[in-house]
Amino acid sequence: MSSLPTPEFVVLGAGVIGLSTALTLSTTFPSSRITITATHFPGDRAAIYASPWAGANWLSVATDGGAFESYDRVTFQRFDELERSRPECGIKRMGIRAIFDNVIEEAGVLSVNEGGELGERLWYEELVGGVRMLQPGEVPEGAKWGMEVEGTFVVNTQVYLPWLQNEALKKGIKFVRRSYSNIDDVSKDFPQAAAVFNCTGLGSYSLGGVEDHNLYPTRGQVVLVAEPKTPISKMYFRSPKRVDPSTTYVFPRPLGGGVILGGCRQEGNWDGEVDLEFAEDIKKRCCALCPELGKPQELQVISHGVGLRPSRKGNARIEGEQRGSVLIVHNYGASGAGYQASWGMAARGVDIAKQTLTPTSKL
Repeated sequence: MSSLPTPEFVVLGAGVIGLSTALTLSTTFPSSRITITATHFPGDRAAIYASPWAGANWLSVATDGGAFESYDRVTFQRFDELERSRPECGIKRMGIRAIFDNVIEEAGVLSVNEGGELGERLWYEELVGGVRMLQPGEVPEGAKWGMEVEGTFVVNTQVYLPWLQNEALKKGIKFVRRSYSNIDDVSKDFPQAAAVFNCTGLGSYSLGGVEDHNLYPTRGQVVLVAEPKTPISKMYFRSPKRVDPSTTYVFPRPLGGGVILGGCRQEGNWDGEVDLEFAEDIKKRCCALCPELGKPQELQVISHGVGLRPSRKGNARIEGEQRGSVLIVHNYGASGAGYQASWGMAARGVDIAKQTLTPTSKL
């Protein structure tokens, strides 16, 4: 089998998609020079840099019966590998109790087949090792149904993002802090690059040469609190639907990460400021959902945060675009699914480059 060529690559954006893309590139093209250039890197705090503000966990929102479910499957498998072999990365296996206020057919959790009909089971039941449906007496007042998933993952984003960056540095990937107003300027700064990966998230709304107005922000707000004296052994989630404006969640983070309380999904809201009155509402909802937290007034608040999820009409954009001699691979718009789809989306983006630059290769 002939070896792959060694083209140069540039990744624009250093969120979870950009960092995962760079690492996937380094595995696929081990001799290539790879650069990540971005305005924000792990450790920065800006609402438009959404990755640090995520919950984050794995509980698939994909119901397309195809590509997006496959991205989540790939990521689940990668999380499983990392949790076993690299426990310092910030990923931990943890169950989740999910409560829904709509009946299952209206909860946005069942896949849609080619005929537009809903499936009868969650597509990932076997992947996670099974799902237990809650008995009527276990479902809180006002809810229609619930489930427990024992074999999934929670992510401490404050550990995982720097870990991804450090892994990239160990592989010789270069980091350049720089802002761009037009995507064509990237190839001017890196004239040897055969491909530029556009992983700018919500930045692609205004990025010249892209200006994708199918993008829109979905504002999220979280409260980081201290770990209670009574350990929280699982994640909690409650919502009318899997994706809904009034989502409530409690995610205990591993490696001393505290507990993340959320949240909301405010579509079209660009406000990056913390609403302290709304934070009180988050605390009340989370304490009602997770008894181990105790009373809202007893919570030890560490910090507040706001992130703008990069949502997109018609789902995430993962496709190639030839601009002159440079291939642009767009990979953005995952909304709140960035972590749980990250490795699968990265793999798809890299496959696009591989197919284009080495058209005879067998994928």
